[in-house]
This record gives sequence, C-alpha cells and structure tokens, in this order.
Amino acid sequence: MINLLELYVKLGGLVLVGFIMGRKLPVTVPTRLGQFLFRVGVPISIVSFLHRSSLSGQIWIAPAFAYLAILLGGFLAWLAIKGQAYFKNTVPQQSTQASLILAAMLGNTGYLGFPITLAMVGKEYFAWALFYDLFGSFPGTYGLGVLLAARFGGGVHNHWQIAKSILINPALWGFGFGLLFREVTIPTVAEFWLEKFAWSVVTLSLMLIGMRLALLKSWRSLPQAVISLGIKMLLVPLILGSILPLFGLTGAIAKVIVLQMAMPPAFATLVIAETFNLDRDLAVTALAAGAILLLVTLPVWLWLF
Repeated sequence: MINLLELYVKLGGLVLVGFIMGRKLPVTVPTRLGQFLFRVGVPISIVSFLHRSSLSGQIWIAPAFAYLAILLGGFLAWLAIKGQAYFKNTVPQQSTQASLILAAMLGNTGYLGFPITLAMVGKEYFAWALFYDLFGSFPGTYGLGVLLAARFGGGVHNHWQIAKSILINPALWGFGFGLLFREVTIPTVAEFWLEKFAWSVVTLSLMLIGMRLALLKSWRSLPQAVISLGIKMLLVPLILGSILPLFGLTGAIAKVIVLQMAMPPAFATLVIAETFNLDRDLAVTALAAGAILLLVTLPVWLWLF
C-alpha cells in the first residue's frame, strides 16, 4: 500500500506538472519533447533497463499475450457495437466504430506501462514489459490498428510509409542493441549515469502525458468511451489474467503482464484517428477518462494478482 501511494504521488505529481506546463507552454513543446523521447530518450533508457533485466526462457509468451489482448479487445468491442445495433436499434458511424474498437484494443504500454511496471515490480522483470510492448503492442498498433483504421477511415494512405515507420523505429533498434549490450561490462560511473538518464526519460514521459492531456477538451463521447474502457481495462485483463497460471506464469511475471494488459488506451489511438479521419472526439475522451480510471483499477489488479 505504501508503494502504491508513493507511485500515485509520483505519477500524479509529474503528470500534473506536465498538465500545467501544457497549458502555459506553446503547443510545439510537447511535440518536440515527444520527438526527443521517441528518437533518443526511450531507446537509451531501454538499453539501460535491459542491461540488468532477467530474460527467462518463457519471455516470448509476453508478446503472445499482447496479441491475445489486442484481438480479444477488438472482438469484444465488435460484439458491443452489434449489441447496440440489436438492443437500441442504433448503429454508430464507421468512424466512431473504428475509434471505439481501437480504444478497446491498444494500450499505453510504453510511456505509462513502463514506469508503472518499474515502480511496482522492479527492474529485474522489466524485460517482460519490454517484450510485451515492442514485440506485441507496437506492431499490433501500427500493423493491425492501422489496417483497421484504413478499412474504416477515408483518404489515400501510403502503406510503404507505415511499414517503414515500423522498421526504423528507434525503440526497436534500441531494444536490439540492448540485447547485445547485456554482455558488455561497463565502468560503474558510466552505468550510474546511464541509469540516471533512463529514469529522467521516465520522468519526462510522464510529464509528456500531462502536456498532452492538457490539450484534451472533449467529453461528449463519454458513453461510447466507457464501453471501450470497460473492455480494455476490465474485461480483457480479467479474462486473460485468469489463464496465466495455465502457462506457468505467476508472481511478479504475471503481475507485469496483467499491468500491461490493464493500461488505458494508447496515445497512438488519437494519432491514428487524426490520420485516418476517424472519431477524434471519442479517441480524446477515451484517453482522458482512461488515465483517470487507472487510479481506481490499478490497486485492484495489484490485489488480484
């Protein structure tokens, strides 16, 4: 409980600082900060945290569960849409359907999932969160998520650019380098400053979330967002988390996977919604409401698992 309270203070404080800065600073600041984190900060922090992480033989199960969570979230969202059509005799527009499904599928397993995993589980099992995100959530977001958006959205899109963005992703290259770097012995001083830089990146990531939340103003799509959040943050982690012991995943490892599955919708859902002319208001509302709901659901998952 003490660790959880400390986490709330740190998370809430840093996000609040970012929120205030987002209201005061030019709109270009969070954009540039996001670019720095994406291209430099996150890759280097991955190398640092991976250097002392434990890689067990079962670690490839992590991205498998990421794909299961994505597919289950999408399927349940599709059922919810069909249920609305049957019981209420109303069918949302295709753009709204796509945003609802994306918010139920794609989680913020990087900027938010990483610091929460580090705080609640520690560096020893952080590699499980990395594998879940980089080999599961990331390709699921920019692969299946983009394909879904292209199916429902409008406009002409260059699919080669989409594939290129995946291949040149700095985080993925940082992950590969980190795996090789694990066998290298570095001076204590260098390792100390590398770790300090990595934690600074975590701090800036949380502040960036606050900056972006400061730009979110719409709540009119809350009823639809509640459907997505109920699926993404409650049903999916409960269903898949209950079968983790069948695969021999218990203790800290199970906690890491459940925490990643239970993260609120990813900011990528908003980026995709804007790119493919989907329901931006629903994407915005799901992001903001999900960040608030996490404060309630996080202790529940820690208690259950």
